[in-house]
This record gives sequence, structure tokens and C-alpha cells, in this order.
Amino acid sequence: MTTTLPASGRGRTVLDMNAYQWTVLFAAWLGWGFDCFDGLLFNYVAPNCVPTLLGLAIGSPAAKAATLRWGGVLTSILLVGWAMGGILFGQIADRIGRARTLLLTMLLYAVGTACCAAAPNIWALIAFRAVASLGIGGEWAAGAAMVAEVVPERRRVEAGALLYTSAPAGLFLATFANFQIAGVVFKGSPETSWRYVFLCGLIPAAAASIVRLFVKEPDKWKSAAAGAARPSLRELFRGDARRLTLSGFAMAVIALVAWWSVNAFIPIVSTGLAQSTAKAQSLDRAGTLALVEHWKALATNVFNLGGLIGTLLTIPAAKVMGRRKMFAVYYFLSGIAVLATFGLDLSPLARLYMYFLIGLTVFGVFGSFTYYLPELFPTRLRGTGAGFCYNVGRFIAAAGPFLVGTVAARGANSLQTALAALFWVGVVPLVGAALALSPIVVETKGRALQ
Repeated sequence: MTTTLPASGRGRTVLDMNAYQWTVLFAAWLGWGFDCFDGLLFNYVAPNCVPTLLGLAIGSPAAKAATLRWGGVLTSILLVGWAMGGILFGQIADRIGRARTLLLTMLLYAVGTACCAAAPNIWALIAFRAVASLGIGGEWAAGAAMVAEVVPERRRVEAGALLYTSAPAGLFLATFANFQIAGVVFKGSPETSWRYVFLCGLIPAAAASIVRLFVKEPDKWKSAAAGAARPSLRELFRGDARRLTLSGFAMAVIALVAWWSVNAFIPIVSTGLAQSTAKAQSLDRAGTLALVEHWKALATNVFNLGGLIGTLLTIPAAKVMGRRKMFAVYYFLSGIAVLATFGLDLSPLARLYMYFLIGLTVFGVFGSFTYYLPELFPTRLRGTGAGFCYNVGRFIAAAGPFLVGTVAARGANSLQTALAALFWVGVVPLVGAALALSPIVVETKGRALQ
């Protein structure tokens, strides 16, 4: 099946893309959306899951401290596995193809996440999350490379940004699933509700059938792979590729550290704010649990809404300003948003709504990586290069949730300590804004896909 537009223009649809190109984009969209869905489920259930597996009373001071500590540890482990999977499957995508790798990674993270529902202790949960993280990390490179190689050249930015809208969509779905299960169906049973939330991780396995039935390998990859030497990580650090790799890595690592340090603790911060408000209003246990689930959903939804809008705004930003200036603007505004959210004296609800600005900037900038990183590398190295740049930074980003969780858990007032630790995360994107305008970062505006 051809993946290029017919010369006559017949079969074109919206954005000059034919039906098959939209099918490829949709398949990759599902893969990345469910990737984020599975990857973030733990964040929603951590306040109930961690104390249950450790034998602690949910809502007790010991449970709060343990959730902060283990929440940071498990998120960091997820990031390490994500990085390993991204680098590994990026190379696999260049060797066996994009569509096959996409299918394999979706099945891997679906099964790994569902197994978390049966975890008898914290160590089993860590093991199952590690398995899922390999697939979660590997999916992005295959999907991004496949979309970049199939869509028309002049629609690569739009297609890349549309692909990343699946991330906030996946988080919206995770928020909805958690609220319906923990806040409605199993309301009042936090000790067991989290297991059913994890079972939702099986949903991507059904979506993977779309990839298997309708998506073929891109013609560009088949042409480049025929008779070519197998790509290797060493090639990313040779000759001209070295600068391209450094550019992609520099921009990705800033975004990853900021996003994971902030996002991993949205449920924990919103839970702490809800519990303190419930105590001030003398709410009973049922009222407190209801407020906790409501505020977790509220904070996550405004963050995701901001991320969705911010992702779409990268389209005009990249086309008008170019990639470097776009990164500089997004990172500067990201720093201001984080510093304001966690540094200003705000009411609990106002602080939750400030997550919209963090989503708009910290989350929104990720919409650019689905086209910027594939633009940097030639076809035979595209999966390897994009997968490496986008994921190796997670080894560094893994320190963020771990440090924030550890510092917050040691404080007498865990919520205030967490807010203080998150405040300093705002410095990271400000450094990224300066890097974006330095010679380190390569401009790809107007460059044809190699």
C-alpha cells in the first residue's frame, strides 16, 4: 500500500492527507495516548495504593509520608525503564520497522500495567511497572518516526502536533477512569479501588489491533533499510550527527525534568490541599474522600486542558518563529508558571487552577518533539536518534520526582514541603530558555525530511 499522495490529488482529505495517512496518524495517536494513559495511572492511585501495600492506614501521617517517598521512587523507576525502552525500541524500529515496533510496545505496556492490579506487595508493583515502562518508552520513537515519514512534507508540523494531542487525551481518560472507579463505583473502598484502575491498562491491547490490521511499514523506511547497514547508537556521536544529537537531547531533557517533577505530584498536592480543606471544614471521612477525588480530577483536567491548547499552539509558533525561538518562549513561560504556582500565597482552589498555566507551557512544549526530533535525523537513523534524544534524558529526569518526593516526605508538613520543593523546579525551564537561543540548538525550520 502506498503512503504517498497521488499526483492527481484524488483521495486528498483535510490537511492534504489521504485516508491512509490519516489512518497512520490515528494509529500512532492511539499508541501514544494509551501510552500516557497507562504511564500515569499510578499517579492517581498512589495515595491509596502505596499505603495499602505497606499495611498503613490511608490518610494517616505515615501513609502521606510513605506516598510521597514511594511515589517519587516509583516514578523515577518508571522513568529509568522508560528511557531504557525508548533507546532499545528506537533501534528496533530502525531494524524491524515502525508498525511492528508500535504493536509490540503497545502490547508490552498494556500487559505490564494490568499485572499491577494483582501486586501483592510494593516490590511486585515495582517489577510490573518496570515491565510496562519498557513498552511505554519504546512506543514514542516508532510512532513519531512513522508519522513523519508518511505525511506530506509541508504538513509534518501539523501532523506532529496533532499526534501529541493524544497525550492530554490519554490523561483525560486516565482521570475519568480513576474518578469513575475510585470516586463512583468503589466510592468508600480506597483499599481495593486502585486495583480495578490498573486493570484499565488492558484497553490498549484492543487498540493495538488497529495497528496490526491497517498500518503498513512506511515506504521511506523500506527504501532506506533495504541493503543498509544496521544503525547503532555510536553513529549518533560521529561527525555531523553529534551536533544533531546534542541539540535534540538538550531541548528534551529540560522538558522532561520539568514535566515529570511537576506532574508526578499533581495527585499528591491536590490530595493534600483537599485534606487540609476538609479538616478546616470538619468534613467526615466520606466527605473528605469525595473532595480528594474531585480535586484530583480538577487539577489534572485543568493541567491537561492547558497541555492540549499548548500543544496546538506549537503549530503556529514553530512555523512563524522557528524551532529555537519557540523553545525559548515556551521554556521562559514554563519557568514563570511553575514559580508562580508554587511560590505565591494562593488559596487551595486558585493553586489548583494555576495548573492550567503549567499545562499550557510545561506540557504544551512536548507537542514540538514529535516533529522536531524526526527532522534532525536521516531515515535509517530516525528511530534510533529520536528515541535516544527523547528518552535518554529520562535518566536525568528520574532524579526530579525522587528528590521532590524524598524532601517532601521528610518535612513535618508534607504538603508545604512539597510545594517548596516544586517551586525550585521552575529554575529548570529558565535554563532551557537560555539554551534554546545558544548555538547548541539546531534550527530545522524549512528543512526537508532527510
